[in-house]
Amino acid sequence: MTGLPKTLMIIGGILLILGFLMQFIKIGKLPGDIVIKKENATFYFPIMTSVLISVILSIVFYFFGRLK
Repeated sequence: MTGLPKTLMIIGGILLILGFLMQFIKIGKLPGDIVIKKENATFYFPIMTSVLISVILSIVFYFFGRLK
């Protein structure tokens, strides 16, 4: 198996592992995340979580790019 199917399986496995780990790591509750709670509705917008994940992925992809 080469090419696209292998890549999709690897990405799926990584997402599965990340989803499992997110149960134990409370990264979605950072200061700066917007949470609005009304009577029967909750709006959640994770600004700081998105920024943190973006910075981490940028660093990871930078180092992967340097290895080639």
